[in-house]
Amino acid sequence: MADDPPKEGAEGETPEGGEQPKKKFLSGKMLIIAGAGALVLLLGIGAGVYFLFFAGGPPPEQHAEDGPPKPAEPQGPVKSVYFNMPDLLVNLNAGAGRRTSFLKLTLSVELRSIDDANAFEANLPRIVDNFQVYLRELRPEDLRGSSGFLKLREELLTRVQLAAQPARVNDILFREMLVQ
Repeated sequence: MADDPPKEGAEGETPEGGEQPKKKFLSGKMLIIAGAGALVLLLGIGAGVYFLFFAGGPPPEQHAEDGPPKPAEPQGPVKSVYFNMPDLLVNLNAGAGRRTSFLKLTLSVELRSIDDANAFEANLPRIVDNFQVYLRELRPEDLRGSSGFLKLREELLTRVQLAAQPARVNDILFREMLVQ
């Protein structure tokens, strides 16, 4: 059996009796390649963060074709206008067999400009009507807790924004709210 390949003995030994060298987990070349890959990855992340947060800047201005660029107008803080709504007093939907409850609301509406205040005042009867119709359908349980208060604010703001157009309403501010 001279043609048979030499058989290995115990693990790690060659047929001549020498030991095979143990393989390294990461050879030197693999370690260099992994380090270079990690460095490229970190550089890419750093460049992405830089361009995302620091290099964006304002977009370039577009100028009219027939003249030089106009200087930008200074923009100061926008001053809101507050409009005090008339007090609202409604009886709530108590349901059958329950005691009648009342809601008294005193509101202010935040508008964007004095022009919006004039348009808002012109639509005030419609706004009050929308509020009255909505508020009369509420039950006392609907107004309990902070979640009820926030839902009431959202609903009133939606209704006033629709009814007050073309006036632009920013917010509704509660000056007084009494459920009795």
